[in-house]
Amino acid sequence: MYVVNRDDLNDTDRDIKSETWRSRRMVLGKERVGFSFHDTVIYEGTTSTFHYQNHVEAVYCVQGEGTLTDQETGETYPLHDGVMYLLDGNEKHTVVADKELRMACVFNPPVTGREVHDENGVYPLIVEED
Repeated sequence: MYVVNRDDLNDTDRDIKSETWRSRRMVLGKERVGFSFHDTVIYEGTTSTFHYQNHVEAVYCVQGEGTLTDQETGETYPLHDGVMYLLDGNEKHTVVADKELRMACVFNPPVTGREVHDENGVYPLIVEED
């Protein structure tokens, strides 16, 4: 069994921060369960564009208000408590946070915590070695 308190991850190597968001990685590839799980906050008044070419991501909004835009189709969706979206086609997307958004995110394959968004918002595929 593995138990972790989100706040115990503050200012550790599992606490990833950018200008527009913060992600505390509660489960990573090294836990070897086939996915990673992140508690992510997108700051109020910000716009963030992401494109996970190497990962499928499910995102469940538990707090806040904003808008999700599929950059490929132009479709927009409201984000608020209770809304989930699945990026099962590696869609490039933009999130606008009208009120601070708190998201529970699951990645497959799992991230390792060493990934860095490139200039296109893409994470490279890094796998844990046995």
